[in-house]
Amino acid sequence: CPLAAPADRATRRAAMSYTFASATILLLLITDPFGSIPIFANALRHVAPERRTRVIVREVLIAFLLLLTFMFIGDAFLRVMNLSGLSLQIAGGVILFLIALRMVFAHPDGVFGDATDGEPFIVPLAIPAIAGPSALATVMLMASRAPGSIPTLVGAVSIAMAVTFAVLAVADRVHRWIGARGVVAMERLMGLVLTALAVEMLLAGVREFIAQVGR
Repeated sequence: CPLAAPADRATRRAAMSYTFASATILLLLITDPFGSIPIFANALRHVAPERRTRVIVREVLIAFLLLLTFMFIGDAFLRVMNLSGLSLQIAGGVILFLIALRMVFAHPDGVFGDATDGEPFIVPLAIPAIAGPSALATVMLMASRAPGSIPTLVGAVSIAMAVTFAVLAVADRVHRWIGARGVVAMERLMGLVLTALAVEMLLAGVREFIAQVGR
């Protein structure tokens, strides 16, 4: 079918667009470990210093498992909910754009809201500080559009979580070293890059939608 060939080529281009490096960088921008430093520092202020590393390890592992779960069940979830990868791409772009705006233009409660007192468990550290809606939607989108790249995506998620843990494990020292203004500057820089990625994701979704309507 002449119409099927362009669609197949478009699918292959989408599948090939996620390399190990690009997927890792995208996940690092979305999880934003440097932007999470104030969140973790605030959430762990009531936790004993000797337990903080264990809490961080636990929260990162929970986020890691959640991201992998959404990666592997993403395609089935889309079929059950009768959603297309295109709709998820556009929705993911919208979410990324809103998150990026909160990173660029500081919000009183931070990007994901204020933390609770006591030792945190899952919320707000694992979810949504690390594995937020944008990260979950992104791994689902990448897995659904590039099912043959699952090992590469698993490796990208693993590296992103390892870097996140490394940054958050020294969150207190980094916060003292670069100061509050340094953290804000890094978060806004990452937010600017993430804004461009969100716009690109939205434009790609709109272009694909127009192409589908034209066919």
